[in-house]
Amino acid sequence: CVKAAQYYRLAADQGDAGGQHGYAQCLDFGRGVPRDDNKAVRYYRLAADQGYAPAQHGLAQCLLSGKGLPRDDNEAARYYRLAADQGDARGQYGYAQCLYFGDGVPQDDNEAVRYYRLA
Repeated sequence: CVKAAQYYRLAADQGDAGGQHGYAQCLDFGRGVPRDDNKAVRYYRLAADQGYAPAQHGLAQCLLSGKGLPRDDNEAARYYRLAADQGDARGQYGYAQCLYFGDGVPQDDNEAVRYYRLA
């Protein structure tokens, strides 16, 4: 894992969204590097803002749980929706959960079911 984290970091520092996401996951879960929630969020955001759906999902999870930054249900729902609209199954499930529980969006069972089915 240490070598993988090094390669992800190299790609991340060159602006590669996949590398940024991979390095964020290493930091998020302590794989090959010490766990660092704040840095993980930074790298998730870099990739998410490039439109990389897996990173949008990862950032949404951090936003919803308050991991590495203050909890923000509205932003979490927004990033889940961005990932969901790209066909990312985890984003679709996350957005369905937001809709079902009313986290960051108005509670809507019918729309939640639609997104659960997509996932």
